[in-house]
Amino acid sequence: MNPSTSAPPPFTLRSAELRDVGAIVQLIRDLAEFEGLTPMLQVTPEKLRPQLFGERPAAEALVAELGDGKGHGEVVAFALFFTNFSTFLAQPGLYLEDLYVKPEQRGSGIGKALLTRLAALAVERGCGRFEWSVLDWNEGAIRFYQGMGASVLPDWRICRMTGDALQALGAPAR
Repeated sequence: MNPSTSAPPPFTLRSAELRDVGAIVQLIRDLAEFEGLTPMLQVTPEKLRPQLFGERPAAEALVAELGDGKGHGEVVAFALFFTNFSTFLAQPGLYLEDLYVKPEQRGSGIGKALLTRLAALAVERGCGRFEWSVLDWNEGAIRFYQGMGASVLPDWRICRMTGDALQALGAPAR
């Protein structure tokens, strides 16, 4: 083996734990910067903690940790997901909200391992589908997802309502 060639460091995938919230928030900040969406960012550990670990968690997360996975390594990636529902299939689905791998760890198999673990979770939970969105300019991610067997649906567009528009529509009728 060439001494200048080193194997990627070992990593462990595990369910996120309360101690990971700070690291996940930092990775979300890194993701927002990568996507050019930092001005929209409102996440803090205090806001995220109850959504992942509160009385009624809204989402779950997996993390990739360098090392043996016993809490001594660096968290270098995360996948945040939740259950949705397909009326056409009459089955739950698994929706991946965000997946991010630190740039220096890309190409080491972490992203593929996270997607594979999520697909296995979807199967275990009886989900009819596993979905996520990808930005149209992120051609590397699109190729990666297609290479794993995902279909990019060209006819669908995401509709989103936030901020003032959401408040106005959701305001009680007078």
